[in-house]
Amino acid sequence: MVIFGILFFIFGFNYLKGKNLFNVSDAYYTEFDYNGLTTASPVTIKGNNVGKINKITYIVETGKTRVSFTVDDELKFSKNSKMRLYPLGLLDGNGLAIIPADDDQIAEDGDFLQSEVEPGLIKNLSENFSGLSEGLDDTLKSADSLLVSINGLVEDDSKEGLKHAIKELNLTLTSFKNLSGSFNSLIAKNQDSLTQVISNFNSISKDLAVLSNDLKDVEISKTISSLDTTLLQVNALLADMEHGEGTLGKLLKDDKLYHNLEVASQQLSELLQDVKLNPKRYVNVSVFGGKNKEGYVKPEDERQ
Repeated sequence: MVIFGILFFIFGFNYLKGKNLFNVSDAYYTEFDYNGLTTASPVTIKGNNVGKINKITYIVETGKTRVSFTVDDELKFSKNSKMRLYPLGLLDGNGLAIIPADDDQIAEDGDFLQSEVEPGLIKNLSENFSGLSEGLDDTLKSADSLLVSINGLVEDDSKEGLKHAIKELNLTLTSFKNLSGSFNSLIAKNQDSLTQVISNFNSISKDLAVLSNDLKDVEISKTISSLDTTLLQVNALLADMEHGEGTLGKLLKDDKLYHNLEVASQQLSELLQDVKLNPKRYVNVSVFGGKNKEGYVKPEDERQ
């Protein structure tokens, strides 16, 4: 049990450090003049993630950064391959890419590989470091100005100083306290009314619930189906009328009916005129049995 506990401790300690004792991987080394990597940076080949960085060490004697990394033991590549430092993206940092060489000298565990840096990356790193230093300098200057202002505020004994600000804050808190008291008093005075309002709201909600249940029982689908059938019939009737079919269609579309009505109206107008001008011709009432033999004379003005 003691041996098992020691082995479990060693495995757990290495697992927390990111090492899996059961995963067999080959370790390799390379060096760079600048450090642009982290232990979270990926190791890729042709865009595929095939390993990870184990350790990054600065060598004081040479002034270079040594990178130790592992790859999958199934991956075979030449020891003449180069390790390229390249940017992943604007916010993703950098990565380490294996640029394989075209030969049969397979790299083995512990080999040291030559390195290269993607063109323009060193310039970007130096610009970033210089920009960082300038930004840090501006930040320190701003912090110094802020501290000076705070000191002046604390040491100011005038009405515009910190004492005046604390006094105004006390007045504001007092106003909030008075407002809270007024609000509580208003609630206490109108408690019965508020209770009635809440009761009415509960009653309305119950009525709405009953109404919704009634609406569920209504066969809306059948009603809509009947309405749809009625609308189809009305559309058919209007289509027949448009094509001049049926009595209403003939009344709307037949010009002969309009012409006959116009002629009949004209004849009726003339008949009424004749009755008005010669009533004896239609109502013959004579005491002596006389008879009007004169013919119809059309007046000059037809409205007479």
